[in-house]
Amino acid sequence: MADLKLLNDEQKANLNKFRNIVKDFKLKDSSDEYLLKWLIVQDFDVTRAENMLRQSLEWRRVREADDILDTYTPIEVMRKYFSIGQVGIDKFGCPVFACSFGRIDIKGIRLCLTNKEYNNFVTWLLETFVLSVQKEIERTGKLTLQMVFILDFEHFSMKQLASKLAVETILDIVKHFLANYPDLFRRAFVINAPRIFSVLFAMIKPLIPATDFPKIKIFAANKSEWLPALLEEIDADQLPSFYGGTLTDPDGNPKCPSKFNMGGEVPHTYYLSNNGPIAKNYMETVNIMAGVSGKKKFKFKVDVPESVMRWEFMTEGGDISFRIYSKDSKEDLVPLVRVDSHLAMEEGQVTCDQLGKYVFEFDNSFSYLRTKKVRYHITVHPPSEKV
Repeated sequence: MADLKLLNDEQKANLNKFRNIVKDFKLKDSSDEYLLKWLIVQDFDVTRAENMLRQSLEWRRVREADDILDTYTPIEVMRKYFSIGQVGIDKFGCPVFACSFGRIDIKGIRLCLTNKEYNNFVTWLLETFVLSVQKEIERTGKLTLQMVFILDFEHFSMKQLASKLAVETILDIVKHFLANYPDLFRRAFVINAPRIFSVLFAMIKPLIPATDFPKIKIFAANKSEWLPALLEEIDADQLPSFYGGTLTDPDGNPKCPSKFNMGGEVPHTYYLSNNGPIAKNYMETVNIMAGVSGKKKFKFKVDVPESVMRWEFMTEGGDISFRIYSKDSKEDLVPLVRVDSHLAMEEGQVTCDQLGKYVFEFDNSFSYLRTKKVRYHITVHPPSEKV
């Protein structure tokens, strides 16, 4: 957050110009501090800041964001399984939100929501961040304009990363947050990040303004590294005991479930439909028997490095496991994972970094009795066709 007093002459002139341009806009906040946020993320380019603000106002109109906190209440599955909540205030007076991101069953959650419900929830969530900042201003009288995230990626796995629906949801939430709430976060602590986090972060990077990168601190699973970083900016009594602070729920629970939940797999009873997905015309079909012989391998040759393997499949007769690996190195691109493809179409993609042969394997060996009918479409595309 830039201090108005520290602006140079050119920046002050651009702020004045921007203020005059948007003076007739219907803004909930027309303060210089608010206008400055839009300029900061656009490197004080007035034209780009104006376009960004115009697009955001249209987004707010379509999403009915101004009234969402009064008109919408998250449904039960979101309250129980979407991990996010305010746990305290940092040393700079900014609200601190904790999220057990790695434990969220993102795909399962999306299968419980209509598009309208999902859009309403995302808008409601982003507006709660703004509300938390406003409440802190009212409580202290200090001009607190930002917030803090603690994003715990413990248990984040290739299963989540390989799910097209999960990745699209993550990118969608990040995109709407950064495009409509510029310069809102002061710090984002990413803790317990596994190696595959770098793949997800590479997808998110193009969405992040250059001014936001210094605010992001990423730590692996070494608590001796991330805990001192947290405590440097957050007092122990404002940090859940589960994350190394002293804060607990009234009953002594160190995870503070009264403030935020820890995610978890969503029960199928919440799903919108248990009728199963519908096969697409271009899909092929294979029957995979039960027992130790219940495997089917599809081999693909990759002639161009960084090619992308994409898949979509569904099953009849129950769930199934699948795995993708390099036949040459035996290294897994997607470790063996069991998916509910009888309930929802399984879609995803993975990059094949090296030349050589790759194997997509269906595995029904865990089933003693049930043969599974798999309808599938698996393709390999050169890097130029990445999406």
